[in-house]
Amino acid sequence: MSVKLDVPSLYRRMASWIYEGLLLFALCAITGLIFGYITQSTHALTHRIELQILLVFVMGCYFTWFWSKGQTLAMKTWRFKITNAFGQPVSVKLAALRYALSWLWFAPPLIALTFNTLNKFKLYGTLFGWVAVYIAIAWLHPSKQFLHDRLAGTRLVTVE
Repeated sequence: MSVKLDVPSLYRRMASWIYEGLLLFALCAITGLIFGYITQSTHALTHRIELQILLVFVMGCYFTWFWSKGQTLAMKTWRFKITNAFGQPVSVKLAALRYALSWLWFAPPLIALTFNTLNKFKLYGTLFGWVAVYIAIAWLHPSKQFLHDRLAGTRLVTVE
């Protein structure tokens, strides 16, 4: 397996996101079922904050572990991996930093929601608008890397 230091196309990355989303859905569903069983929750909103914190933590463990190994299953399927700025594998610490910074995808609209009472259409519009801006920033940047990758010092590279 050789590594080519070019950036995977945006279309390949987006296809990987869909696949990753399906994997995360399964991970979150299983985590939610186990959490519901342990807490004996009989209503969906019981222990909601605790479940959300647990899900962020579980997803963080998932991504940190797989990125420190180089690839998630979706990344392996679409033939790219995470490296540091020098093309070397990322450490667990760097993978955790990348995960924390990857919340830049959703943090601004979610923070705005806490200070504002937006109806669901404005919320979704704000969220999708911010994601579009985030993608455009990467697309227009010469390195074609997302902001969280540039801040963390990581790169997505193609695997041949």
